[in-house]
Amino acid sequence: MLQAGYSTLESNENNREWWKDMDLKALAERLKAGKLKLPMLLRSRMQVWIVRASTSILLWTCLIQLAAIGELWRPRLIKGVPSCLSQFSSPAKAPSIYLNNQQAAPLKSIPPHWKHRNNGYLLVSCNGGLNQMRAAICDMVAIARYLNVTLVVPHLDKTSFWADPSDFDDIFDVNHFITSLRDVVRIVKKLPSKYKGRLSEGQILSMPPISWSNSSYYLNQILPLIRKHKVLHLNKTDARLANNGLPLELQQLRCRVNYECLRFTPQIEELGRKLITILRENGSFIVLHLRYEMDMLAFSGCTQGCTSEEAEELTRMRYAYPWWKEKVIVSDQKRKDGLCPLTPEETALVLKALGFDRNTQIYIAAGEIYGGDRRMATLRLAFPNMVRKEMLLSPLELKPFRKRASQMAALDYLVSLASDVFIPTYDGNMAKVVEGHRRFSGFQKTILLDRKHLVELLDQYYAGTLQWDEFTLAVKQAHQDRMGAPKLRRVLPDRPKEEDYFYANPQECLLRPGNFQLQPTLNSLQNISFVLPG
Repeated sequence: MLQAGYSTLESNENNREWWKDMDLKALAERLKAGKLKLPMLLRSRMQVWIVRASTSILLWTCLIQLAAIGELWRPRLIKGVPSCLSQFSSPAKAPSIYLNNQQAAPLKSIPPHWKHRNNGYLLVSCNGGLNQMRAAICDMVAIARYLNVTLVVPHLDKTSFWADPSDFDDIFDVNHFITSLRDVVRIVKKLPSKYKGRLSEGQILSMPPISWSNSSYYLNQILPLIRKHKVLHLNKTDARLANNGLPLELQQLRCRVNYECLRFTPQIEELGRKLITILRENGSFIVLHLRYEMDMLAFSGCTQGCTSEEAEELTRMRYAYPWWKEKVIVSDQKRKDGLCPLTPEETALVLKALGFDRNTQIYIAAGEIYGGDRRMATLRLAFPNMVRKEMLLSPLELKPFRKRASQMAALDYLVSLASDVFIPTYDGNMAKVVEGHRRFSGFQKTILLDRKHLVELLDQYYAGTLQWDEFTLAVKQAHQDRMGAPKLRRVLPDRPKEEDYFYANPQECLLRPGNFQLQPTLNSLQNISFVLPG
C-alpha cells in the first residue's frame, strides 16, 4: 500500500508537469500565430492577482470581525473556551494597590460618562497628612455627587507641619481617579477659564463646612451657595462628613472612592511592590506603625521618657502652630487616659507579651522617631529583625521621595496593607484608614492596642506588683477581641469625635456580622442612585 501511495504521488507529479508543458506549448503557439498579445497577457495576470489579493484581505477581515463578535456574544457556559485570537492578546496592566503582594484587579471597562444637570463647581483644599486628606477626598467626591456639582481635582495641603509640596497627581493617579468615577460624578482638573479671573482676584466664596455634618446640611446650606455663586471653595475638609446617619448609597460611594478609585501613582506603587517583595523573601512580617514622631508628641503633649530639654522643645512647637488648639497639657494624666502613643520601650514589652519572638520581622511604618537611636535601642534589642524603608531601598531609589512626607507615607501605606499583622501604637488617621482598608480586604489581622489598659498593666509591671507571666496573660486576654474581626461601629449621636470612625470600619461595605449578608461589591456600586436636586 505504501508503494502504491508513492506511485500515485509520482503519477500526480508527472501529470502536473505534463499539463505545465502543454500550457506553455499552447501559449507559445498562440503568440506565434498573433492571436495573443503580450501586454494583454500581462494585464490579465495582474487582474487575477488583484482579485486574489482582494479576496484574501476580505476573508481575513471577515474572520477577525467574526472572532470579535464571538467574544462579545459567546454564551457564558463556554466562557472558558479560548478564542482563536486569545493567544495574541494580552490585557493592559493597570497600577493597583497591592494586597499580600498581589495586584488588585484593574477596571474591566471604562465606565460611561454621567449625564447630569450641573449645579456648579466645587473647589476643595484638603488639610492634614496623607491619610487625613485621603479620607477627605472620599468625602468630597460623595458630596459632589449628592449635590450634582462638578468637583475640581482637590488641592493638597502644603502648609502643615510636613510642608510637603506634592500635588494631587504627584501622589495619586489622577487620570484613573477621574475616569473610574465618571459614571457617578464629573471631575475636572481645572476650573473653567470663565471663572479663573474670579479665582485669581479672590472673588470666589471660601468657607469651612461644619464638622461631622450630615447630608441635609450640604443639601440645605451648601447647595444654595453653589447655585448662587456657581463656584464654592471649601477650605477645610477634615472630618466634615458624618460617620453615621447618611444614605446607604452615599456610604458605599465613599468606599468605592477609597478602595477602587484612589490609586497611588505607578512610581509609588512600583516601589511599594519592591518593598513588599523584599520583605516576603524573608518570610512573614508585621508592620508596626510606631507613631512616636515629633509632630504627634507636640500635638498630644505626651512627653513620657523624654528629657526636660525635649519636653520644652515639644511645648514650644505646640504653641507655634495656632491650629493646635489645646496648649496646656498634663502629660501623665493624658497617658493614664490612654490618649498618648506608646513609647518604643513600652511597645517592646507589649509585643513580647503578645507572643512575638525576637526573630519576628518587623517593618517600622513611621517617619523619624523622636529621640532617634536612644529611644529605639530597647525595641531594637528585643527585635533585631527590625527594618525601615530606608534600610531596604537605596538612596537613589528614595531620592525622588525625599522631603515629600506624603509620598513616603504612601509607601508605608502599601506595605501596611500587605503585612501579615498590622499594629498601630496610636489611633491616628493612618492607623484608622489602614484598619478599615484591611477589613475591606478580608478582615486581615490588625491588633488594636487598648492603650489605657496597657498603661495600667505596664505601670504595675514596672512597680513589681505584676510578674512577667501575669503581665503576659493579662495583655493577651485584653486583646483577644481586638484583632480586626467584624463588628458594628459604635454610634454616639451627640459625640461624633468619640464614636467609631467610618473609615476604620466601613461596615456598609463589608460582610456584616450577625446575618453574614454580603453588602454590594464595588462593581455594583457603579449603579448607585440618589434623589438628587434638579
